[in-house]
Parts: sequence; C-alpha cells; structure tokens
Amino acid sequence: MGSNLFVIGLSWRTAPVAVREKLAFSDEELPEVLRQLRSLSHVGEAMLISTCNRVEIYAATERSAPTSALDAATAEVRGFLSQSRHVAAEDLSENLYEYTDTGAVKHAFRVASALDSLVVGEAQILGQLKSAFGTANNLGATGAILGRCMERAFGVAKRVRTETGISRGAANVSSVAVELAQRVFVELGGKTVLVVGAGKMSALAVRHLRAAGAGTILVTNRSPEKAQALAAQVDGSARPWEQLESLLAISDVVISSTGAREPVLTKKLFKGVVRKRRYRPIVVVDIAVPRDADPVVGDYDGVYLFDIDDLQRVVATNLQERAREAEIAAGLVDGEVEQFERWMSSQRLVPTIRALREHFTSTAEAEVERALKSLDAADSDDKRAQSVQRLGNLIVNKLLHTPMNALKNADESDAERLASAIHRLFDLDLDSPEQQRPQKGAQESPNAAHAGAASSAHSSASAGSKQRGNA
Repeated sequence: MGSNLFVIGLSWRTAPVAVREKLAFSDEELPEVLRQLRSLSHVGEAMLISTCNRVEIYAATERSAPTSALDAATAEVRGFLSQSRHVAAEDLSENLYEYTDTGAVKHAFRVASALDSLVVGEAQILGQLKSAFGTANNLGATGAILGRCMERAFGVAKRVRTETGISRGAANVSSVAVELAQRVFVELGGKTVLVVGAGKMSALAVRHLRAAGAGTILVTNRSPEKAQALAAQVDGSARPWEQLESLLAISDVVISSTGAREPVLTKKLFKGVVRKRRYRPIVVVDIAVPRDADPVVGDYDGVYLFDIDDLQRVVATNLQERAREAEIAAGLVDGEVEQFERWMSSQRLVPTIRALREHFTSTAEAEVERALKSLDAADSDDKRAQSVQRLGNLIVNKLLHTPMNALKNADESDAERLASAIHRLFDLDLDSPEQQRPQKGAQESPNAAHAGAASSAHSSASAGSKQRGNA
C-alpha cells in the first residue's frame, strides 16, 4: 500500500523535434489537461512540463492504492498522451520513456539540476519546472508526494549550482560574447554595445549582454529598415550606416554579423577609431562568416578581436569543464535520491502505523470503559486496586493474543523470523532481569510460553537486533 511516483515522457534524447511538437501542450491547455489526468482511475497527483526539448508527466498513484496500481496508472497516462495528442500508441512506444519510484525521483532531480539538458548546466529548465509545478499546485493537482519530490528537486538544483561549477562559462556562441566582454571590462554596467548588421546571432548576443547589465544598445545596418526592426527587438536605437566610424568610437562592445563578402571593419577604419578612442579598450566580437573584421584590426592597442572560431573554442572549453563538474553533480544527486527514498519508504508505512495505533487505542479504550464501571461499583480501596490491576492485565492479554497465536502456529523458520522482528520492534533484551522475572499477577499462557521459547532460542539474534534497532 502507499503512493508510487512515476514519470512518463520524451525529450531531445529520445525523440526528434517532429515528434516532440506533436506532443507539446500550450499553457492555455494545462488546466484542462491536469483535470483529465487527475480524473484517471489510478492517478492521485499529476503535473506536466512541456518545453521545446521535453514533454513529461510526473504523477503519483493514490495513497491508498496497492502497489499493483502502478502498472495500471502508467498505462492510463500513456493512453492519455496518445489520445489527447491524436498519435497512435505504437508510434509513441519507441520515443516514450518511463521511470518509477527511485528512478522517477532521480530523473526529476537530474532534470531540475540541468544534468539531463541538451546543454548541461543551462539555467532555463529549472524555471520551467518551477512554473509547471506552480501551475499544477495552484490547480490542486499535486499532493504530498509530488510536492515533496519537487521541493527537494529545487533544493538539489540549488546545491548543484552553488557547490559545483556546472553552470559556469558560456555554453553557446550567442552567449559567449558576455564572457569575452567581461574578461576585458569585468563589469558591463553602463557599457555601450554596437550591433553592426542585423543577423539573428547578433540579436541573441545583444540580449545576453543586456541581461548582463550592458546599458545603451546601438544598431546600424546598410538597410535602415532592418536596423530599425532589430533595434525594436533588443530595446536599442537605430543609427545610420554612414556613422559607423563615429559609432565605433563611442562603443565599448561591438557585435558584428553583416553577411558582407568583404570585411566592413577594416584596418583603415579602425586606425581612425583607435585614435578617437585614445586607445580605450574595445571588444569586437565578429560572428560573421565570411568575417566582418580584418584580422589585423586586433593588432591595434586596446582592440580585443574575437572571431567565430575563437567563440567556438571558448564554448568547447567551457563544455569540457561543465562535463567534469557534471560528474560531481551526479554524485550529489545520487546522495539526495537516497535520502528521498528513505522518506518515501517511511510514507509507505504510514497506513500500517496508523492502523497499529488505532488498534491499540481502541483496545485500551474498550477495557478502560469496562474498568470504570467496575470502579463505580467497588466499595473499598482494595477492590478498586484490583480493578486497576485487572485492567492492565486485560489490555496486555488482548494486545498479545494475536501475535502469540502467530508465534505458536508458525513453523520453525517462520517463528525465527517473527521472533527476530519482535525483538527489534520492542527492543527486547532476554538477558535483562526484567525480561527473565515473571510479572507479578500475570499468568503465562501456553502461547506466551511458546513465544518465550522461541525468543530464548534466538537470544543471540536479539542482541544483534537490539544493536541495529538502536543504531
């Protein structure tokens, strides 16, 4: 009995984009999708994350469901994906993966920590996972199991980011411009960025620079319309192409990608630029192929020139370092998974613990009620004392009746197992004087004698069991 956690989905590892886009869900669909998932017979909790690189359903069976319900629940979720996206089940079978219990927890922790990402260490997935959980939680689709799993996943992700260098260093060409600029300026706050050309890579690079704190963004292009369009995208200002030299003179970082067949950032041009700048540093990131900048430009004092090959070398070096840090992060995740599995195991015992407490409580309450009636009828202190003593004996005998019979009727091997369990559960020490001395007023039943014999036969095991129980 108890909840089982599972994950069913696909990602860039298992499915091409043509398949991923068929299973993608929009934000507007989520409320109805989560409602349908929760209406499945064997699903107690559910959340869904849908990004360009993965579509995954995290779910848990009902807490009161038997272990066998897990297979039924995963089959229902697979069927839901097939029917809701109008994709034949057999077409999905080779793309979908499935993780259950410990495997599901490990997968969730790895996803949150960006160990399962296309670019290891990228930060975007954690925000997407938090958003998906927040939506499901607000709609009442999650519960104790998924809630605890995601809470720990976010905590693990934080540990990975703070205790390892997995997210250190740019991991793609468009973002490496920030790292290169920071090598020269350290802080980008207030720096002016000039975009030469209107390429998509330039736009991405500028967005990264803006996020890193760069101030003014200027855009120039031979086509004024394209310059104005790109400037609107990056919250910049379009400037005429004829002002290129003066724009270079006031800029700190230059991102160039024009598509020209010949260099536009020439030696002659930069001779005047360097003089106007009085040799103040300027970073030129040339993303164009063919190159926009004449390589000799980098020979001028204060000019730091990087071309596409330089950028790719930086990315490759950073990815190698991330791979080393990912090994450290994977070990950290494994440790967190073990801790969560212990918590999950304890949750599976909750129904048993609750039933045991209710059984003991109801037995005690019934006997106390009878004892109170006899106390009311007692006409002396001695009789009242006898009633209280009888109450204690009755409760003990009733609670021990079933386990005593189990010991008496068990075969030898089963008796050893039961006796060992009793020693551990009740921390029994058969060598102690209290265990050897008969309890005053108590009569040993045949069942009790059988239990005592079984316990004595395994006294050495009880000592070890006690030690383990106290560990």
